[in-house]
Amino acid sequence: MTTAWGPPAWDLALDPLVSCKLCLGAYPLEQMTTLAQCRCVFCTLCLKQYVELLIREGFATTISCPDAACPKQGRLQEHEIECMVAAEIMQRYKKLQFEREVLLDPCRTWCPVSACQAVCPLPELGLQTPQPVRCQACATEFCSTCKASWHPGRGCPETTPMAFLPGDTSSGFRPEEDDAPIKRCPKCKVYIERDEGCAQMMCKNCKHAFCWYCLESLDDDFLLIHYDKGPCRNKLGHSRASVIWHRTQVVGIFAGFGLLLLVASPFLLLATPFVLCCKCKCSKGDDDPLPT
Repeated sequence: MTTAWGPPAWDLALDPLVSCKLCLGAYPLEQMTTLAQCRCVFCTLCLKQYVELLIREGFATTISCPDAACPKQGRLQEHEIECMVAAEIMQRYKKLQFEREVLLDPCRTWCPVSACQAVCPLPELGLQTPQPVRCQACATEFCSTCKASWHPGRGCPETTPMAFLPGDTSSGFRPEEDDAPIKRCPKCKVYIERDEGCAQMMCKNCKHAFCWYCLESLDDDFLLIHYDKGPCRNKLGHSRASVIWHRTQVVGIFAGFGLLLLVASPFLLLATPFVLCCKCKCSKGDDDPLPT
């Protein structure tokens, strides 16, 4: 009688589990994904959610390894991203990549007309010296540096309109359309698309806060006073009650810090002599010779 020997049955039933660095869960190897560049391992679901979030939020120019302590500082390759996201998200990723390429290319720029958005070749001198650029799609002539209408013999204006009104074919620029879906950050000139939300915008590239309608800076306007008067009055996009509640919270935070400082200041003044005395004793004790 011949007996067939092999591994125990309980050993075959156990699959090796791998820990995910994102959710800290343990999963079978078939539910994990290994990045080709750095060989870091994550569960496929976490990695998919991580990639989709970056693409939807517009941070998809380069998708790095989710592990902040990755020794190789790896990046996800395009075929890896394509295997885990839907077709429409991948299309948005490629669009963001192209916009980034044009933004960094010294030989190309975007047409400033919001209704056109064509890519225009720049002169050989690049962006160092203002040069006239003519869009081949809408025949608009603009300055290569400030994107305003071409101004021979004059310096670039400090505040420049970023787009034409749709259908405007005149030689000069007009004020930008309030509800234009795409505008440029007034600080770093990166293109921003607004599909919903209020008029208070923050550029993801330079963290500059501004009004979507007039492009005025809101960096120091914590109470959003900008929307109380002028052409942008009541155009924030929130109800009056929510604006009042926001201001109450901001004032409450500053008032709380001020009250805390006011209450604590007498105790700090009383404790200062004791702290200085203890410090002097400690310093003096350090200088005393060791007992023999």
